[in-house]
Amino acid sequence: MNLLVLRLSSLGDVLHTLPAISDLAIQRPDLQVDWLVEPAFAPIVAWHPGVRKAIPFSLRALKKKPLVALQTLFPLRRVLRASRYDLVLDAQGLYKSALLSRLAGVPVMGLDAESAREPVASRLYQRQFTVPWSSSAIERNRQLLALALNYPLPNTPPDFALACRRLQWLEQPLEEALQSFVDKTFVMGFHATSAAWKTKEWPEAHWIALASRLKGKGVSLLLPAADERERQRVARIQIGADNVLALPPLSLEGLAKVMSRALAFVGMDTGLSYLAAALGLNGVTLYGPTRVAQALLRNSQQISLQSPQSCAPCGKTRCPLPEAQNGRILCQEALDPDRVWLALSSLLESSVS
Repeated sequence: MNLLVLRLSSLGDVLHTLPAISDLAIQRPDLQVDWLVEPAFAPIVAWHPGVRKAIPFSLRALKKKPLVALQTLFPLRRVLRASRYDLVLDAQGLYKSALLSRLAGVPVMGLDAESAREPVASRLYQRQFTVPWSSSAIERNRQLLALALNYPLPNTPPDFALACRRLQWLEQPLEEALQSFVDKTFVMGFHATSAAWKTKEWPEAHWIALASRLKGKGVSLLLPAADERERQRVARIQIGADNVLALPPLSLEGLAKVMSRALAFVGMDTGLSYLAAALGLNGVTLYGPTRVAQALLRNSQQISLQSPQSCAPCGKTRCPLPEAQNGRILCQEALDPDRVWLALSSLLESSVS
């Protein structure tokens, strides 16, 4: 039986879906699974051994240039119908993803109006399922697939099925241009988020303080610098910390290969922190305006720190406090570097022992 799964974006949402695919591979080995996904995240889908094929399609491009992108729907329809799927499962729960799911020309399953992110999407599904919002994102995906494909929900810890991929990368040499970054022991720092969520970013002064602690242990701090904004941010941090290294722009797989060699990571509530956790790295994730309940993993390898600020978590992309007019995000400032270092050092000690 051939199944098409839709979960197009974002990075975190795609990662949140991997454990459900792992469940599916065990519970329904009769299924061949393809996955429709944004091109940027197709490599992650392809890493999972339970996915036969990642099908890249840019819904984001459809939003930016609808007239041009609409022309791509006809080739996508041909590709999906040629694959002769028996069922489609829309795990995204958006109206546009539901429309795409109908292109395959077979019955579509998805969340009901009470459970979907956009309730109107449920009108396009032949079969609908209720999944409570009270569950974490990972558990919601596991529940949806179990209901839709008729198998008992496993009570095992979530399996992202990326451990083997990380081991493969560790056995392979890095590109020569990247080798110098990993020659010395290092910690990854995921310091930046999307422009819409600047309230998630830890202050630059706190990163400098953390780098100083790491320097005392002979450890470097590697920070991605994928665009001009990130490069400028890292440059300011480097002024106060000479053990901070700025990574060049890398593909998602290139960055994953580098982070796989890290002692640990410190990161914001962002997709790269989730990826590092899914790869099995020890790490500390910092939550200011967002809630720790959204954490990817809960185990001894992962420590999630919620801001002690009285207004946190507010869930807002823009801080309403007057201090924000001067660039200060109080919930992030309240995540003291000493507290973060205490959490990180405990993970570093456990990794060495």
